[in-house]
Amino acid sequence: MADKTLKITLVKSTIGAIPKHRATVAALGLKKLNKTVELPDNAATRGMIKQVCHLVKVEEA
Repeated sequence: MADKTLKITLVKSTIGAIPKHRATVAALGLKKLNKTVELPDNAATRGMIKQVCHLVKVEEA
């Protein structure tokens, strides 16, 4: 079974977001709008995505 990855794109600015959400976006490796990172599909990543789902777009890679 191959390891799955997720493509996560920051689509909304973190200006005005609560500090905890800003830290989560930074921990995902997202720094600028419309930038994309690929991360492994695991429980930790899914939890972080769920917390900031209103700021990011997620696709399976």
